[in-house]
Amino acid sequence: MFKRYSGITGEGLWHNNIGIVQLLGLCPLLAVSSTVINGLGLGLATTLILFASNLSVSAIRNLVRQEIRIPAFMLIIASFVTAIDLAMNAWLYDLHKVLGIFIPLIVTNCAILGRAEAFASRTTIDRAALDGLMMGIGFTIVLVLLGGMREALGQGTLLANAHLMFGAIAQDWTIILIDDYRGFLLAILPPGAFIGLGLMIVVKNIIDDKLAKPITVTISEPVKQN
Repeated sequence: MFKRYSGITGEGLWHNNIGIVQLLGLCPLLAVSSTVINGLGLGLATTLILFASNLSVSAIRNLVRQEIRIPAFMLIIASFVTAIDLAMNAWLYDLHKVLGIFIPLIVTNCAILGRAEAFASRTTIDRAALDGLMMGIGFTIVLVLLGGMREALGQGTLLANAHLMFGAIAQDWTIILIDDYRGFLLAILPPGAFIGLGLMIVVKNIIDDKLAKPITVTISEPVKQN
């Protein structure tokens, strides 16, 4: 039986989130998430690739022989990664330079091939597309939150270098949280990324534990009057 749309959405955004549950794609997640804009750029690129590859894999799932399905899926993913890489190089050149090798390396992200094989190749086009979109959005949220945490602690700002993605109109979008802030170096170094991701996982687990506990309602007996 096919999953419901609400279940697919919940899996992608929370219950089976790529970044804090499946713990896939950690290399780009930890390396790029030093600012909000960096995280948003990589997250949107990954979301587009997940959406397009899931949709395409589902569309051809009955046409590809079992023996060659993995190479075929990899070819589809690599094609979309190349297209996104070239598009960012053309229209978002400065952001593309910042993200560097991590855009082409999306093709090696286990989460994308995993969703193609485990879900998109076994379900309808609409559900596969929704799964790719929700998984990508969930991954983007983790990137943005982690980037915001590290940028705030490391630089005392938010949305620094927003013009790399949004153009000249975003030159003044930088939010200065603390004036004359000297910065907290650990936050923008790799150990800070690991610590920040660990804290996010802890917070999610605490929330899940609280939601899993049944709500007990105590009903007191009425007081008998003589």
